[in-house]
Amino acid sequence: MSRGRHETTDLDRSRDELFSHIQRCGVIEAEDAQRGEWLDDTIQYLAERYSDLSKQDLVALKEMGERYCSPAIPHGYTKAKDGEADVAEEESDAKTSEVSAA
Repeated sequence: MSRGRHETTDLDRSRDELFSHIQRCGVIEAEDAQRGEWLDDTIQYLAERYSDLSKQDLVALKEMGERYCSPAIPHGYTKAKDGEADVAEEESDAKTSEVSAA
C-alpha cells in the first residue's frame, strides 16, 4: 500500500518561513506591542511573496505566528524581569535539588 505524499502548499511554505523569521529575529523576547507590529509587517511581506495566499490564509498565518510567540508552555528560556529569577532556571534548580535529595 503506497502512501500519498503531501504536496507542499504556499501556506506550508509561508508558515515555515514565518517560524524561521521568528526564530532568527528574536521576536519571542520582544514586548507585545513590538511583536504585534513586527508580525503585521512580516505577514504583509509574506502576502507579497506568496501572492496566492487568500485573506483567510493570511489570518490563519498571523494566528499561527501569535501562538508560536506565546505558547501555553514556554519555549524553555524566559526573560526574567529585574530582580526576578528566571522561571526555567528555578524549575531546573528545583528538579536538580529533588534528584540530589533522592
